[in-house]
Amino acid sequence: MNFKELTAQLTRMYEKLNRAQKIVIAGTLFAVIGFIVFLVLYTSSARSSDYAVLFDHLSSKDAGLIIQELDKEGVPYKIPRDGVIEVPKSEVYKVRINVASKGLPKESHVGFELFDKQEFGSTDFDQRVKFLRALEGELSRTIQSLQPIQSAVVHLAIPKESVFVSKSSPPTASVVVKTVDDMRLSRKQIAGIKNLVAAAVANLKPENVKIVNEFGEPLEAGDRDEGELVKQQIAYKNRFEKAYEEKIVNMLAPFIGGKSRVVAKVTADFDFSQRSSVSEHYDPDNVVRSEQSMEEKRTGPAPEKPGGVPGAVSNIGPVQGVESKSGQQKFQKSTTTTNYEVSKTVSNVKGPFATLRRITAAVVVDGKYVPGEDGTMQYRPRDAEELARISDLVKQAIGFNPKRGDQVTVSNFQFETTAQGMEPNPYKSAVSTFYAYVEPILPVLKFLLLFVILFLFYKKVIVPFSQRMLEVPVEEEGEGEPVLHLDEEEHESLAEKFTEMRKKVEEQLGLTEEFSEEELKYDILLEKVKEMAEERTEEFAALINALIRDENEMEQSVTAGQNKEKS
Repeated sequence: MNFKELTAQLTRMYEKLNRAQKIVIAGTLFAVIGFIVFLVLYTSSARSSDYAVLFDHLSSKDAGLIIQELDKEGVPYKIPRDGVIEVPKSEVYKVRINVASKGLPKESHVGFELFDKQEFGSTDFDQRVKFLRALEGELSRTIQSLQPIQSAVVHLAIPKESVFVSKSSPPTASVVVKTVDDMRLSRKQIAGIKNLVAAAVANLKPENVKIVNEFGEPLEAGDRDEGELVKQQIAYKNRFEKAYEEKIVNMLAPFIGGKSRVVAKVTADFDFSQRSSVSEHYDPDNVVRSEQSMEEKRTGPAPEKPGGVPGAVSNIGPVQGVESKSGQQKFQKSTTTTNYEVSKTVSNVKGPFATLRRITAAVVVDGKYVPGEDGTMQYRPRDAEELARISDLVKQAIGFNPKRGDQVTVSNFQFETTAQGMEPNPYKSAVSTFYAYVEPILPVLKFLLLFVILFLFYKKVIVPFSQRMLEVPVEEEGEGEPVLHLDEEEHESLAEKFTEMRKKVEEQLGLTEEFSEEELKYDILLEKVKEMAEERTEEFAALINALIRDENEMEQSVTAGQNKEKS
């Protein structure tokens, strides 16, 4: 790109502009440059702020302690808003480390970083206390990171382990939460916090975790807000009824004549009371669990019974080696033991969220329209047999149960909107015919219309504006001075010169008194015009063009007027 030529073109273009155009362009240019300079200075001043945030989200107690420490050290500070302290940017990290080394802010939660520094001589009790503080701090940080929670404090009560099961007690926890303004914890969020705390502590159950808000009100996941429960019940009822209404309308619309000619309303009566039941069922067919058999056999003489004179000999019984006088005998014994198992089934049944007690449906259908003798559409009501068939279809669709007290009503009425639509309308038919032909090519017409709009904008706005910017400005009549304007002084001097010249010409040429002053004046003006044409060529050419254009316009207007008079 030749920048020299471009600069020359811009210079020539600027010289051709009139004074008003130059003022507008210069003002716009200065406004844009001023706006850019303002943005640069504003951003640079914002970036070159001398103060930066030291701590934010501070409590009133911690903020007061930190301010006392800054005053003691002589560090300048600012408090732009509540809970925020700013110090000079060059000293932020130094001051932050200095303040943190002194244990500030104190109300911030500490976690397992307590164990980063090992202390010699610490007892087991000290380690347990540190672990408890670290665990509470980590849980508080985790809960505080949740979106609805602004701050949280966790307290754990972990009992000492005991070897006696009867004396052992489960751990418990309490959580105090402060929510963000205009936010509220839902039941799922409360249950999630309980499960989170319970999962972090051994043997801690979610039911042993208690949560309260900043007002001391207990938050329980199992407690249902009465208003929220009612909203759920109403929403469930509305969804059920709407689903049945859509089912009826979709079923009847094809042969009725469209969805606009069917109206269905369903009312469902629900029982939202939930019931739980436990049942035990015993199986009459016993099952053998175990069976035991024992058999005993013996062959030999019958045992001697002690007898005789009481004493040691009679008590001892028969002496071994002495032949018994009793005969031989056989002994046999069999025992069988069978254990049966009694089967039992225990069922714990919980009722549904809602039980349908009764359902009623009211259906209104439009009649038929047939062409009459005069060519218009005449309304004809549906007969009783057809309404009965529609009623049967509706009953099948909603699961009609007469034992439950369900009711279905089907009525036939004339729909005013349908009747008006059936009336012949030539305008509507013409429009529908037009859309039938135009709709297939509608996407192409959109792009064509956009192209036409852009083309007209280019021809009517951009091209004239560019021509006006590039054309040589012609001063309007009455505003600028004419090229051949003669003021009074020039006119008087010209008259004197004319008189002197006349005398000289008359003396030299010997002219008579019949000499024409107008002709001489014309010659003098003609000479002056020639001189001006040579000196100011461009302006003279523009003047000639303007004169020719005005003469052409005048001739055209005269010709048009004559044509009108003839017609």
